[in-house]
Amino acid sequence: MITSIDEERGEVIVRDGDTETRHRLASAEGFAAASRAWIRASWDAKYVYSFAWMGRPVIQLPEDLLRLQEVIWALKPDVLVETGVAHGGSLVFYASLFEAMGRGRVIGVDIEIRPHNRAAIEAHPMKRRIELIEGSSIAPPVLDRVKALISPGETVLVVLDSNHTKAHVLEELRAYGELVSVGSYIVATDGIMEQVSGGPRTAPDWSWNNPLHALRAFAAEDPRFVIEEPAFPFNEGVVRARVTYWPEAFLKRVS
Repeated sequence: MITSIDEERGEVIVRDGDTETRHRLASAEGFAAASRAWIRASWDAKYVYSFAWMGRPVIQLPEDLLRLQEVIWALKPDVLVETGVAHGGSLVFYASLFEAMGRGRVIGVDIEIRPHNRAAIEAHPMKRRIELIEGSSIAPPVLDRVKALISPGETVLVVLDSNHTKAHVLEELRAYGELVSVGSYIVATDGIMEQVSGGPRTAPDWSWNNPLHALRAFAAEDPRFVIEEPAFPFNEGVVRARVTYWPEAFLKRVS
């Protein structure tokens, strides 16, 4: 697929084999086509490796964080569990939202929390709303520690951002889905792997070995969950879909 942008004419031209389609830049279709090309460029250029939140690197697309913030505000969970800590920027982001709301706490799980990252997180002003657990996210002792930090009746939201293989994410979905409250979500991040397969910093199996395929498999096997996009709480434009590294990421527990 070849995407061209003609700013002078205000058009996006998409060529797929012998088929050429033109969209106005101002249309939902034109925006979607241009965004898809931009997402690929942002991946290749490592754009997400250029942001911090309250002093901690946060390796996420800013739009994904803002969209998740909308869900957090609407849901107001008591606990957000995130697998994958890295530098701790996303944990600090969630904790700062809870601080502003006057409620909520974050549990961060990672197979290895590097000493300098742990020290920075533990020295951060938001640490009082963050609990760190080191170990494999799917190991039974780790799951037991997470469960012990959640009280009966609390609203729980889960974000999966650790090992992104299909097998691992599927095991996480099965394990952490049990913690998710009815009406809340488990969010499987970085399904973009399928979209950028074949590009720089990818592996040959990314076309199927990714969180998106795990998410779809889990939704097919567990009727308590459905893939459901959270509605935009405000929208006066023509765009109806997220620009995201997390396609179809939101699994809502409905029963």
